[in-house]
Amino acid sequence: MPCENDLQMTGAVLWDMDGTLVDSEEQHWLSWRDTMAAEGMPVTREQFVETFGMRNDAILPRWLGDRATTDIIQRVGDAKEELYRKLVRRDGLAPLAGAAEWLERLKEAGWRQAIASSAPGANVEVVLEVLGLAGLFEAIVSAEDVTAGKPDPQVFLTAASRLGVGPSQCIVVEDAAAGVEAARRAGMRSIGVSRDGRLAADLAVSSLRELAPDAFENLLKPTSV
Repeated sequence: MPCENDLQMTGAVLWDMDGTLVDSEEQHWLSWRDTMAAEGMPVTREQFVETFGMRNDAILPRWLGDRATTDIIQRVGDAKEELYRKLVRRDGLAPLAGAAEWLERLKEAGWRQAIASSAPGANVEVVLEVLGLAGLFEAIVSAEDVTAGKPDPQVFLTAASRLGVGPSQCIVVEDAAAGVEAARRAGMRSIGVSRDGRLAADLAVSSLRELAPDAFENLLKPTSV
């Protein structure tokens, strides 16, 4: 949990969104469940969990098999995302523990911040609007801005470029193994946030509230050889 110690501005923080800033798993599950049921192709919660955080064009071929043409992927994916946004607007969302405090703290200290998400841009806009956090980010990179999903590093490299910051001065905050690997491939340090706190990141925690006040600064300090 951030405290009163001052942070020094040393670079940029690139935030994943779903599962990192906000717990949106239930809304994603409900929207996939109902959309796929309407297609006559019901999916289980286990199938959903295995693909959570992936792009729709990677998820749907797994579930639809030979039916997964480009047109069907687009139509089904659009229907799911429209339902997801409806649920978010209707039910609301709350930031995960420590997220809002760290966002404010880092901004006050001069760190540049961006969203680097596999979600569609419209989803990112709705989530940030509902959370009231849009003004804390200088750049947003979403699914439409890249051609390859995580663990490809493109989303993080694009976000860093838009901020005008080199990879070595970026810290990625992620909740998934694919995102942590994407950060590594991008040449960036990472903080992994997961329920068990065991992601293979440079720093792994089960909650952002566990981070020391100088956690971000320390990750960018040169290591002695």
